[in-house]
Amino acid sequence: MSSSEQIYIKTIGCQSALNRLKRKIPYGWDLNIYRGCGHGCKYCYAIYSHDYLSDGNFFGNVYVKDNIVEALESELKSEKWNREIVNIGGVTDSYQPCEKEQKIMPAVLKLFIKYKTPIIISTKSDLILRDYDLIDELSRITYVNVASSIITTDENLRKTVEPGSTESGKRFEMLKTFRKTNASTGIHVMPIIPFLTDTSENFESLCAAAAAANVHYMLPGTLYLRGKTRKYFFNFIAAHFPEIRDGLSTLYTTGGADRQYKEKLYEMVNILRNKYRLSGSWSKPMKEKLHNT
Repeated sequence: MSSSEQIYIKTIGCQSALNRLKRKIPYGWDLNIYRGCGHGCKYCYAIYSHDYLSDGNFFGNVYVKDNIVEALESELKSEKWNREIVNIGGVTDSYQPCEKEQKIMPAVLKLFIKYKTPIIISTKSDLILRDYDLIDELSRITYVNVASSIITTDENLRKTVEPGSTESGKRFEMLKTFRKTNASTGIHVMPIIPFLTDTSENFESLCAAAAAANVHYMLPGTLYLRGKTRKYFFNFIAAHFPEIRDGLSTLYTTGGADRQYKEKLYEMVNILRNKYRLSGSWSKPMKEKLHNT
């Protein structure tokens, strides 16, 4: 998929808006207003989720949950709801390209304000700035975290690997803007792709940009490959970066990279995080905020 390919919008209903996660990490709920995603990231772990729709085009057919707002309010107003943290967009990005026209997130955010519910938002888009005032308002009521997954500052590589995403520089500017609110902000360097984005030069650039954006934290995470994602990703590598295919195949005999590789990688990352005085804890601002509300 390229950023110029057609994305088809379809509608689908939902029985519930909030999905309880099997493991609290530390949030226990997930909210996804879309199924499918127009960002077209070649490493996307959620490709499998279209199997439930009997649809093989995860990136081209995006389904909008047309009753998501009504379903969400029904759950948030329930006496059983304890205002637990909700992760918005754990499977598909809530600020992917079609949100510009669909405009569902403003109504969703108004409900979280109404019911004083803490949230986490991670996005590869700066469209979230459209809802700055709503997020600012919620951040003054309860805990809000705004994060962006940024894997490289190399725009040519970003366009190849994440063709539908927003430029990395604009995402850093977005995070810098949200520092004016009471929200905590962070960069998720996820996934780190061996032989493409795991260089010290790339991390030096990412750390420098993160420090300039004054984010609260920076979290790294290595590439994980399984199921349909593994096949899709390796087909992409064979077509665009054939010179690293054998190395990746050796490194990924299972779903994750071997322990020795990760230990060496994170040692390098920690040195650079410390150099730029970047925290590795996203939970610290959360605990401080929830303790005071």
